[in-house]
Amino acid sequence: MAGSTLRDVARRAGVSIRTVSNVVNGSVPVSDELRSRVEAALEELDYRPNLVARNLRRGRTGMIALVVPELDVPYFAELAREVITAARAHGYVVMLDQTDGDVERERELLGRESRATMFDGLLLSPLAISAEELRRRTNRVPVVLLGEHIFSGSFHHVAIDNIAAAREATEHLLGLGRRRIAAIGDQPYSTGETAQLRTVGYRQALERAGLAVDDRLIVPTPRFHRHLGAQAMRELLALPEPPDAVFCYNDLLAIGALHVLTQAGVRIPEDIAVVGVDGIQEGRYSSPALTTVAPDKTQLADTAVRTLIGVIDGTAPPPAEWRAPHRLIVRESTVRPAPVPEA
Repeated sequence: MAGSTLRDVARRAGVSIRTVSNVVNGSVPVSDELRSRVEAALEELDYRPNLVARNLRRGRTGMIALVVPELDVPYFAELAREVITAARAHGYVVMLDQTDGDVERERELLGRESRATMFDGLLLSPLAISAEELRRRTNRVPVVLLGEHIFSGSFHHVAIDNIAAAREATEHLLGLGRRRIAAIGDQPYSTGETAQLRTVGYRQALERAGLAVDDRLIVPTPRFHRHLGAQAMRELLALPEPPDAVFCYNDLLAIGALHVLTQAGVRIPEDIAVVGVDGIQEGRYSSPALTTVAPDKTQLADTAVRTLIGVIDGTAPPPAEWRAPHRLIVRESTVRPAPVPEA
């Protein structure tokens, strides 16, 4: 029955309104027999609790915020979908915002108490703000950090193992017999932690294979965008000895690189193999389909949301780093499928 009230449920179950409230809110233990009667009545009447009123009684908004650098980057868009799904399962609504990687926007977000009261907790993927500034923030909204930027033991932090992901991507190329492997996406400055960790993994793989690292094959990019991947690939093709494989620090860089290689008539993967990171849907439908290291975005989002709710409720353990798993997905940009034999 649409619009059923606690009074309707109590009448159907033959109990008091207080008993129904205790079952719905879990605030006071009730007997198994009473709980069964109330739950049956709730189901029969299709009762939906007034979450707004409940949250107001608890001094909460029932909303959490997800703030990322760029919502039009597919990785963040796909992660946002997973966060919304995870939050909904816990009765929370998600507010979305982006900072464009601008330090002033990140400072404003963390410094305005009035804005913090709009939500109960914050999932933040910062690019520019420092760990010290985060610790000195003036509002006290619970925060869980996403991505590699900043971990000093002061905040919960959820990410993937970027060193391992980059190492596995490079080892995949090495396993194909490639020896002149380039890297696109290094960011050798203070806010480029994710890129720097992927460079570490790339170097580790080459060193473990007994190969010298050629710094001319490491092309930095200020952001992880398609046009920057294309520009970097043009630089690599202009070298006297171009690479025979490229590890791109995200899938958008890789898709930009694929575009340039196709325009130049380079065979992929026969002449140059390409691998990315992020596991975005766009990579499945690129031409050729992109090999990628895919984080488990579902688990990453679920871990981040559950951790944040624990911080909000005061039940979370001390701040720690949580690592979501990842896996290599091999597609046509590194390994062509075997031809189907003729009947």
